[in-house]
Amino acid sequence: MRVARHRTGGQDVRAVAGRRVLVDGALRPATVHIEAGRITAVTSYDAGMAAGADVLLVPDTACVLPGVVDTHVHVNEPGRTEWEGFATATRAAALGGVTTLVDMPLNSVPATTSVAALRAKQEVACDQVSVDVGFWGGAVPESLGRLEELWEAGVFGFKCFLAPSGVEEFPALDEAGLRAALAEVAAFDGLLIVHAEDADVLDAAPHPPSRAYADFLLSRPPEAETAAIDRLLDGAAATGARVHVLHLSSARALDRLAAARGDGVRVSVETCPHYLCFAAEQIPDAAPAFKCCPPIRDEGNRDALWDGLTSGVIGMVVSDHSPATAQMKCAGDGDLQQAWGGISGLQVSFAAVAQEAGRRGIGIEQVSAWMSRSTADLIGLDTKGRIEVGADADLLVHDTAAPLTVAAEHLAHRNPISAYDGMALSASVTHTLVRGRVVAGLPNGPHPSDEPVPPAGRLLERTR
Repeated sequence: MRVARHRTGGQDVRAVAGRRVLVDGALRPATVHIEAGRITAVTSYDAGMAAGADVLLVPDTACVLPGVVDTHVHVNEPGRTEWEGFATATRAAALGGVTTLVDMPLNSVPATTSVAALRAKQEVACDQVSVDVGFWGGAVPESLGRLEELWEAGVFGFKCFLAPSGVEEFPALDEAGLRAALAEVAAFDGLLIVHAEDADVLDAAPHPPSRAYADFLLSRPPEAETAAIDRLLDGAAATGARVHVLHLSSARALDRLAAARGDGVRVSVETCPHYLCFAAEQIPDAAPAFKCCPPIRDEGNRDALWDGLTSGVIGMVVSDHSPATAQMKCAGDGDLQQAWGGISGLQVSFAAVAQEAGRRGIGIEQVSAWMSRSTADLIGLDTKGRIEVGADADLLVHDTAAPLTVAAEHLAHRNPISAYDGMALSASVTHTLVRGRVVAGLPNGPHPSDEPVPPAGRLLERTR
């Protein structure tokens, strides 16, 4: 079936019960009890429990899982709200089972590189969010020396680029700037998250105007990632800084990342659903919906990324939801050098990864660990990404009795463009709860409510 336009529920529930609830890493019959937005008990499944306005009984075809914690989302508000905004991004998140997201410091204007810019973004977001939202700060040349101010203001860490970011207000760090950022972050035990592509390698690569995906792939070679990651690992080893590699695309970096970790370098790694669900051989020419940087590579590389996940070298999967207007995304009439790079997948990322994982014999328990527990742990949110007493009652229901075919025009993010358009999913997220409140779906039936839900999310700050 085609995915329908979603509306929302809005009920507070006191219990969620099902025969497949993810508790302590395994699916088992359980009842999750909720009070004041927190999980107060996890007890055995009560087959006689009556469904009601405040009790969600989950069918046997469905799993109850911790809400997804997506630590890599570009919301772009203020300044570029026509690309995406907090209302639309968090609505898409809720519909996809994402209960917490962390907003990147670009492409908003101003970028989140100062306390004043952070406060401006929080003020804009506070009354719009359907899920909980935190913020990254930015490490750019002008913010070096003042990162601790942002850390104390509540950001979860600092993003930098080692190659041009695509927007002039967020310049990259050169070698000296990277070392300075690493030393500064190490001094207060912060976290530096890095777009790891090397500017010199990219400059040397061919990049003629072309509609061919193969030509675009040549313009962002794997060596750009491996060279940048080598620089980052050397700097992290020298300074002792905690670092995180964003959106790993090239599996060629896996061995050096594993070796560095074995040598004591504090490095974590993420990859993205589009690298796990698509391969270059499948991407048509002149299809800018699939353009992202670093790029989607070949089938063998995709298989190796999955191996990197199962071996533990890669620890988490995040959407890197990076939308833009149709005019920007389709600039150049199919010339992939001109089109904006970024994939919009926030609403369908979890279901897409779960499906591909299942095809590879990987259980949804592991997918949840990669997309909920590991991401929450990365940023120190110990009440997120888990179903246990004391945790926030952030839950999703993933149901194999609710297949859908993704229709980009019916996704909730602002601009209806997505690489996932037309993907047939054998299961989908049918309910999402944020601190015990249903923000997508209904407690007692398959049809969503006609009544809109007031924004249920909160703004998060790093625990000091």
